[in-house]
Amino acid sequence: MKKILVFASGTKSGGGSGFEYLARDPRFVVVAVVSNHPAGGVYQKAQDLGIPFELFIGPYDEAGYGYFIEKYKPDLVVFAGWLKLAVGLDPKKTVNIHPGPLPEFGGPGMYGMRVHQAVLNSNRSHSAVTIHFVTAEYDAGPPIFVFPVPVLSGDTAEILQARVNIAEHWYYGTVVDLVLQSHTHVNPQDLPAIPEATT
Repeated sequence: MKKILVFASGTKSGGGSGFEYLARDPRFVVVAVVSNHPAGGVYQKAQDLGIPFELFIGPYDEAGYGYFIEKYKPDLVVFAGWLKLAVGLDPKKTVNIHPGPLPEFGGPGMYGMRVHQAVLNSNRSHSAVTIHFVTAEYDAGPPIFVFPVPVLSGDTAEILQARVNIAEHWYYGTVVDLVLQSHTHVNPQDLPAIPEATT
């Protein structure tokens, strides 16, 4: 079975839901999760799931990342809410998920609620879940999968975030599995739709 190494920041008191969904996916094995918070949400979920936890407090350079790659030798590195710049990683073997359309709503400082509020402020009809290969520039790697998420009348950033999170959790494991099988582009129409009961 293929092995993935997850990088997930979470927060000091919560977060890590994307990592948890990946960890529960039976199609691959999460060999460890790396976070920059010593006892936050990611740490707690790792403890609950029995997955090795690694603290990474920098420096966030090629040697820093390379230590974990050499230790765990994953088939794929997967970012799930990792907020640090990636340096020295192989773009063909590193993927990230972003909660909005790229490149318009990406780049330094564009994460979480900031993305959802920016999408609402733009008066767009759709946001997106974007999964892409990772380069040394924030959110600039080639896209693998883009799933449009409608912006509805009355949406707040929190409501839009919840709708985007459902799509993230539904699709990320499947796309990761396909990348492990050497796919570089995934069409949402080729994947099972999100059940209406979950939206």
